[in-house]
Amino acid sequence: MGWLNRLQGRFARGAPVDEARWVMLDVETSGLDIRRDRLLAIAAIALRVDWSTRTLSVDLGDSFEVVVRQDETSTKDNILLHGIGAQKQRDGQDPVIALRAFADYAGNAPLLAFHAAFDQAMIGRYAREHLGADLPNPWLDIDHLCAVTYEKVRARALDDWMSHFGITCAVRHQAAADTLAECELLQRIWPKVAPQCANWRDVQRLAAQHRWLARAG
Repeated sequence: MGWLNRLQGRFARGAPVDEARWVMLDVETSGLDIRRDRLLAIAAIALRVDWSTRTLSVDLGDSFEVVVRQDETSTKDNILLHGIGAQKQRDGQDPVIALRAFADYAGNAPLLAFHAAFDQAMIGRYAREHLGADLPNPWLDIDHLCAVTYEKVRARALDDWMSHFGITCAVRHQAAADTLAECELLQRIWPKVAPQCANWRDVQRLAAQHRWLARAG
């Protein structure tokens, strides 16, 4: 209960978000149904933001990866997509241990992902089920930042943005590799983000401007 109280109180009483350390993440799941499909893995890499110089760097030494134990493994087609085999799924971490470990790793950092709503919903569901509370960290969708900084680019999917910037990914649809590609994508658009933002709240406000964009499909 002590750990849960610390989680719930992490941002209570005005405790600040860690503006200098962001966490980029990606999840692997048994499917795309947020309510019924299962969380298989989480991978994350920290980014360091120096607001005095408006620079952003990837900290490969500050990374996280966990496979969540499954009582029922995902389908063969699903395994072919993400590469997490049946035995690896059965040998994964207990969901409580896995979610606690991720919450401890994330700390007070903002959480970033491409099409973050899915990752947020899946992790949130598991956190509520296995920890008794959702993670209090703020989330940001880097697709929204891409949209407001490169309005004329006809891109929606991560592959579209990677193609536009010439980003290669070692193994697509594997959480650790996708997370690294997403970090590189954020670095590519950062020169257009940084001049408009002096802190984390400015980044949030900039991303929110995507609501007023008429995006071409």
